Amino acid sequence: IEIKTFSISTKPYCDIIDITDQVQEMIKESDIENGIVNIHVAGSTGGISTTEYEPGLVKTDIENFLEKIIPYDKDYAHHNTWGDHNGAGHLRSFLIGSSETFPVQNGKAILGTWQQIIYLEFDEKRRNRTIYCTIMGE
Repeated sequence: IEIKTFSISTKPYCDIIDITDQVQEMIKESDIENGIVNIHVAGSTGGISTTEYEPGLVKTDIENFLEKIIPYDKDYAHHNTWGDHNGAGHLRSFLIGSSETFPVQNGKAILGTWQQIIYLEFDEKRRNRTIYCTIMGE
């Protein structure tokens, strides 16, 4: 098992970043040829997912979809606890999840032709995030 990390800087309110190349580089730097890789963000207002990193989808469709089901301008009970206004960020992270796992073959994560690994920032502030890649196998 190897754990590798890389950092990203994000913008607030649904920043979506393609992290595929960084993940593939972490796998390449490991001694694992075949197995699995788990990508994780330690934080409760970010998410890890996969999609086609296409401008219409990542700049409009995903944001519009999430805004319909978990709008930022709603008054969430969470806001009363800490005095911040990132309740939507916590709910979006809860929905999307903070980890994804992919098979690794021949030293690369197996992805579809148009499939990328993405990080989604849901907080109300810019963040510097550490992404953890746990690579297991042989």
